[in-house]
Amino acid sequence: MKIVIADESHAIYAEQICDTISMAAKVRGTGIAKREPEYIIEKMENGNAVIALNGEKLAGFCYIEAWGHEKFVANSGLIVHPDFRGKGIAKQIKKLIFDHSRTKFPNAKVFSITTGLAVMKLNNELGYKPVTFSELTDDQSFWSGCQTCKNYDVLQRTNQQMCLCTGMLYDPEEKPGEQVKIKEKVFQRLKIIKETIHLKKHEK
Repeated sequence: MKIVIADESHAIYAEQICDTISMAAKVRGTGIAKREPEYIIEKMENGNAVIALNGEKLAGFCYIEAWGHEKFVANSGLIVHPDFRGKGIAKQIKKLIFDHSRTKFPNAKVFSITTGLAVMKLNNELGYKPVTFSELTDDQSFWSGCQTCKNYDVLQRTNQQMCLCTGMLYDPEEKPGEQVKIKEKVFQRLKIIKETIHLKKHEK
């Protein structure tokens, strides 16, 4: 297994990456922002993506997005091909894309919005902490990317304050010892919020 910073030579995998992202969204029953092959290729050409390959086969992928004049960056579109799940590949991709983000954008806050408990755990291990959406970027270009998510109406109804995703943030100005670990009560609170939103959605 080879996990590397992607470049233009990996453009041949762009369409398959988009298909895998779309398939993952359907399986999870939640949203992952839809991307076109051209967008993925641009990320590769700019050195803003990580790809995992098993020989010539796509195993996984993730890319970097910068927002708010590079004050914030997000590691987005993390996927592992179904044939390679359960092998710890997501963790390796996540670690490399995080380190790469910190190198390219050393002063930026790194954030994530996700519905996946496994991703939350990985984020926690890297030093992220759960935050409200108001602490994330206010760059509307980012939030507009959520329009292709099936839960976008929830984000709209809450005036962009919350959704089924959990917001998490790594602040480089925070000392490692001060970073907050995710506690069970935090997950419980987030679960209650999401269940409430889900119920209200179906009451309409």
